[in-house]
Amino acid sequence: MSKIKLFGMGGLNENGKNTYVIEIDEDIFVLDAGLKFANDSMFGIDYIIPDYSYLEKNRKRIKGVFITHAHPESYGGVNDLVRTIPEIKIFCTRYTKNQMLIEGVPEKNIIEIKPHKKISFGKNSIFPINVNHSVPESVMYVINTVDGAICYTSDFIIDPSMRDSYEMDLGKIAYVGKQGVLALLCESSFSEKIGHTSPSHHMSSFFKEIMNKNEGRIIFSVLHNHLYTIEGIMNAAKNTHRKIVVMGKKLQNIINMAIKEGYMNVDESLIGDLNNVNDSNAILLICDEREKPYAVIEKIINGNDKYIKLNNEDTFCFAEPRYDENEKIFVKVENELAMMGIKTVNIPQNKGILLHASSEDLMIMISLLKPKYFIPVKAEYRYMVGNANLAMNLGYKKEDILLKLNGEIVTFIDGKLQNTNEKMFIDDVLIDGTSTDDVGELVIKDREMLSENGIVLISATLSKKTKEIFVGPEIITRGFIYVRDSKEMIEEIKRISIEVIHNNTNNNYVDFNNIKTEIRDRLSKYFYNETECKPMIIAVIQEV
Repeated sequence: MSKIKLFGMGGLNENGKNTYVIEIDEDIFVLDAGLKFANDSMFGIDYIIPDYSYLEKNRKRIKGVFITHAHPESYGGVNDLVRTIPEIKIFCTRYTKNQMLIEGVPEKNIIEIKPHKKISFGKNSIFPINVNHSVPESVMYVINTVDGAICYTSDFIIDPSMRDSYEMDLGKIAYVGKQGVLALLCESSFSEKIGHTSPSHHMSSFFKEIMNKNEGRIIFSVLHNHLYTIEGIMNAAKNTHRKIVVMGKKLQNIINMAIKEGYMNVDESLIGDLNNVNDSNAILLICDEREKPYAVIEKIINGNDKYIKLNNEDTFCFAEPRYDENEKIFVKVENELAMMGIKTVNIPQNKGILLHASSEDLMIMISLLKPKYFIPVKAEYRYMVGNANLAMNLGYKKEDILLKLNGEIVTFIDGKLQNTNEKMFIDDVLIDGTSTDDVGELVIKDREMLSENGIVLISATLSKKTKEIFVGPEIITRGFIYVRDSKEMIEEIKRISIEVIHNNTNNNYVDFNNIKTEIRDRLSKYFYNETECKPMIIAVIQEV
C-alpha cells in the first residue's frame, strides 16, 4: 500500500515562488524552490518566499530539492532554504549549478545531474527530461512510483528548431506517457494564448533590423537570466562592424561562463570592452534586475552612471519582458528618455521573450503524457482555469482536473484519488535586503502608513526631581506637514502634549505609558479633523 501526497507551497494563484512538495510514503521530494518579486506596494520588500517551517520540521525525510531551470522564480529561494536546512541537497543540471554558484549557493549542497539519467531513491526514482526554454539545460521531472509517474513540466515551449542545450526530447516524453502517468503538474502562464509560442520568440531578425536602421549607439536592456535573448542580440550583430560591450559584473560573469562552458555560440571578436563604450556605433548590453526594476536605466538617465552618458544619437531597446506590476515605472522611464530626445524601441506584440507554453503546446504535452489526473500550476488562478479548460477540450472529466491553491493537499492511496479536503496553512516570508528574517505584515503596514501620511515625533524631557517639563515638547514631522507653514498646528500639538503630560504627572510619579497613549489618541483625532490624514505618531518622554 502506497500513499502519495502533493501540494504547492507557492506558485498556485500567483506568479513566482514555485515550490511543490511530493510525498511518497516517507520520502519527500521538493520540485523547485523559487521566489516571487515584490511589487511597489510592498514598500522596500525585495522578494517573497514560502515559509519553510514544514520542510524544516520534516527535514530528515527530504530526499532533495530538484530545480528545473535557472530562473529566480524556480531557484531564487534556494539560498534561503539552505540557510534554513544547511544539509539539504539541491539537484540541478550543470548550467543551473553554475548560475547558482554565481548567486552564492554553497557548492557542497549542489548535486549536478544529467538529463535522461535516472536518479534512484529506493523504490522511487526521478528522471529529468530536456525541454525547450530560454535558458540552457532546462528540464522537466518524472517521479516514478509504484502507482505510476508524477510529472512536473515547469516552464517549456515546443520548438524543434531549438538545438543543443536548448533541445527538447519529445520522444522520451511520449515514452513516459505510454508507461502510465498518475498525475501531471503543468505550467499555465500562457494557457489563454491561442496557438504555439514558437516562432514568436525568434528575435535575431528583429534585433538585426534595429541595428541596420539606427546608425548611432544602441543600448539593449536585458535580463541576465534570459540567455537565449542575449545570444540572439549577439548573433544579430554579426557583419555590422559594431562592438558589443557587456556592462555590469554580474552580466559579464554569466556571459563569460556561458561562452566558456559552450552554452553560447557567438563570435567572441564582437565583444569589446570599456574603451568602446563611447564608440558611435557601439552596442551596449545593460542588465536590469527584477527586484529593482529599471534602476540601472534610471541611474543612466540621471547621469550617475560611471561609464554611460546618453546623447540624442542613442537608441534604447527594451529587450526584456514587461511585467504588469512594473508598468508605471516603465512608462516613467520611457517618458524620461523621450524628453532627452532618445529613441526607444519595444518588443512588438507579435514577438515574445517569455518562453511559456501556449494553448497548442499545452495540449500536445497533455496528449503525449496522457495523465490520469491533471493539475494546473505556475500561474494566477484564471490561467490555471484556462489550462483546465484545455484539458477538458481533450476529453478530461471535471473530477479528474484538480485546481488547487497553496497548501491544499492532493492525496492518492494505491493510485486512487482520496477526497480528504486536507489543507495546511503556508505563510509567506517577506525578505528585505540581506536579512533572512521575515519582515512581516505589521512592518509593511507601518511602511504603508509612513508612505501615505508621514510621521510626527513629539519629544519632551522632564526633571527627575520636580517632574516639571525641562525641555520641549519638540515637534519633528516628516512627510506630514511643512513646519514653517503650519505654525498654528505646531503650537496646538505642543499645547495638547503639555496638557497630557501635566494630567499624568504629580510630584512623585510620571505615568509614561499613559502619556504616550493619550498623546497618540488625542493627536490622532486632531490630525484627522484638521487634515483627514493619519500620520504615525511617536511620543518620546524621558527624565533627567
